[in-house]
Amino acid sequence: MQALLSFDQGPPISAPLRFFITAPLFAICAGVLLLWAGPELFASRWTPAALALTHLITVGFMMQVMLGAMQQLLPVMAGANIRRPLLVATVVHATITLGGILLVLAFLTAKPLLFGSAVACLGGGVVAFMAAALQALHGAPTTSPFVRGMRLGLLGLCVTVSIGLLNAVSMGWSLGLPLEQLANVHLGWGFVAWGGAMLGAVGFVAVPMFQQTPQYPGWFGRGFAVVAIATVALWTVAELAGVARGASVLAIGVVLVAASFAWITLQVQRKSKRPKLDAVQRLWRVAMVSALLACALWLLTRMSGTVAQWQSWPLLFGALLLFGGFMSVILGMLYKIVPFLVWLHLQNLGHGRLMAPNVKKVLDEWHINGQMHTHFVAVGLLLLAVVWPRGFVYPAGLALIAANAWLLRNLLAAVGVYRTHMAKIAALDAAAG
Repeated sequence: MQALLSFDQGPPISAPLRFFITAPLFAICAGVLLLWAGPELFASRWTPAALALTHLITVGFMMQVMLGAMQQLLPVMAGANIRRPLLVATVVHATITLGGILLVLAFLTAKPLLFGSAVACLGGGVVAFMAAALQALHGAPTTSPFVRGMRLGLLGLCVTVSIGLLNAVSMGWSLGLPLEQLANVHLGWGFVAWGGAMLGAVGFVAVPMFQQTPQYPGWFGRGFAVVAIATVALWTVAELAGVARGASVLAIGVVLVAASFAWITLQVQRKSKRPKLDAVQRLWRVAMVSALLACALWLLTRMSGTVAQWQSWPLLFGALLLFGGFMSVILGMLYKIVPFLVWLHLQNLGHGRLMAPNVKKVLDEWHINGQMHTHFVAVGLLLLAVVWPRGFVYPAGLALIAANAWLLRNLLAAVGVYRTHMAKIAALDAAAG
């Protein structure tokens, strides 16, 4: 798979970086929301604050990073260049950022105008990105697990956003749609068909390359995204058609598909040639363990009526999957992608006049480890807050703010390295001229 890499391709560095730097701002707002809403946020998955918190992470953090990463990964890993990348990045970033803000405010205030505005912004931003990405992927080799996963992940994103926007419209104008049923389908598409397919596509390349592991099994890389999309699609049809037994069986299949990626990733990581674990490997391992625990909790609710009747289990499931799973693995991706981006662009711009700084010098290891441990503390406190809100919601909010403020600091430090080096190149050019 590494033969796919094309290091001389890619958009200007500002295209992906704007998405990456925005993401921790949304996560900081999630921490502030925890402090503002307090224990009442965890009364139910349907409280306005809980819905707002979920979408601060899914739309504000996950979508920002994943769309930003695709801006860079499509050209580098698939040779799929997005036309006019700065224009695409500017339009998509502006619309999904504004849309994410409006959606959170809509959940907190229940104002139809805010729901409508959020739908327009998010829908427009996702459509613009999909059009640009699919055009870039046209003609890319379908035999590549990365390309296949990206294409199917884009389909998953489209369906996820469409169902979510339909829910938002229904909440704003009381259309009488089955919101709980649509919300469950929305989650299935978002976590498995979008997030899972895209994470798999990136992981099949990034885990062996950056973590010095063997390749994923060939059959798994070829089939994971296809099976994920197909299983979620079949479950959606059964769920919406009211075929209860079929929907129940297929729902278990969806969970097992997600669990399979986490399990096989852990097995691949066990064979890493690194003498000791670095922060990125720890983040991926915590993410995969969190995903497996979330899947186990969901399956347990199907086997135990007592667990299923516990009102807070959906909140615990969401906290494991979003904060322990997706946020952890996204941090692991950022700590490889951002230093690599800085090195790559400086290497290309230096033209041999000034060597680019080593990738490991772009971000200080102490700050990476410190941010990682703070994130783990925040995840632990969030899980405890689900069980005992009054005792842990405020420490969890503070820890979430601290972890993501530290992440923002680290990303800005990488930008500082880039700007400092660019100034040295400009000085050399001026002296030579």
